[in-house]
Amino acid sequence: MADLPARLAIVGGGNICAALLSGLLDGETPLLERGRIAVVEQLPERAAYLRERFGVATPSLADAVRAADTVVLMVKPYHVEALLPQLAGHLTVDHLVISTVGGISTTQIESGLAPNTPAVRAMPNTAASVGQAMTAISAGSSAAEIHLERAEALLRAVGKVVRVPEGQMSAITAFSGSGPAFFFYFAEALIDAGVLLGLPRALSEEMVVQTAVGAATMLRDSGQDPVALRAAVSSPGGTTITAIRELEKAGLRGTVMVATEAGRDRTVQMGAASASTEGRL
Repeated sequence: MADLPARLAIVGGGNICAALLSGLLDGETPLLERGRIAVVEQLPERAAYLRERFGVATPSLADAVRAADTVVLMVKPYHVEALLPQLAGHLTVDHLVISTVGGISTTQIESGLAPNTPAVRAMPNTAASVGQAMTAISAGSSAAEIHLERAEALLRAVGKVVRVPEGQMSAITAFSGSGPAFFFYFAEALIDAGVLLGLPRALSEEMVVQTAVGAATMLRDSGQDPVALRAAVSSPGGTTITAIRELEKAGLRGTVMVATEAGRDRTVQMGAASASTEGRL
C-alpha cells in the first residue's frame, strides 16, 4: 500500500479542506507533518483561520504546487476552467492531481493539464467533517495503481474509501454526496412529528438524533441488511408496520428514487456545462 503524499497542496480552503486537515493533523500523532502541507485560499480571513487552526502554510498557487507531489482540488465547479491553465505550468507527470470537484470528470481535468498528468477523481461527502465520510474514487487515463493507493491513503483520513468506475460517479454523487442531506431531512421530519404528537422540541430532537445514531450503528455493525433490520422491528399488526404502510402509501420509496435520479441528472448537466464552450456551470 502506498504511503501518504510526501508534500501536499490543497487548492481551496473550504469545509472539506478543513475536514481533511483535521483528519490528517488532529490527534496525538499527526498522519502528515504540518510543514509538508500547503493550502491555497484566496480569502484572507479564511487563509488566516487555516494557518491558526492547523498550522499550515497558505502560499501562492505556484509555490504550493511546485513544492508538492500531490495536489488536491477542492474548489467550486465554476472555478475549474480558470484554475487548470494556472496549474498546468507548474505540474509535471510526477505530480498526482486529486479532484473533489462535483460533476467534473477526469477527462475534463486532464484536458486542461499537460499530457499524461495522473488524475484521480474523488467524491467525499459532508460526513468528512466528523471523520465518517464515504468517498468514492476513480482513476483517470494516466493514473496507475500507485496513484489510486496514494489517494486512498490520503482520503482514509476522513473515512471509508471505495474504488468505482468513473461511469458510476454521477450516480454516487447523487445519493452518497447528497445522502447526508436526505438523512438530515428525514430526521427533521421525525422531530416535527414528535412535536405534533405533543413532545417538547428539545426532547424530540434528542430522541431522534440518538435513534439515528443507534440505527446507523446497527446498520453498519450488525451484518444484516436494512430489510432484515426493519423486519425485526416490524411486529405483526404492530405500530411500526402500521406506520410503514403509510410511508409506502405516500410513495416514499419511489420519491427517493426519483430524487436521486434528479440529482444524478443535475450532476451530468454540471459536467456538460463545464465542457461547453461557454464554460459556465
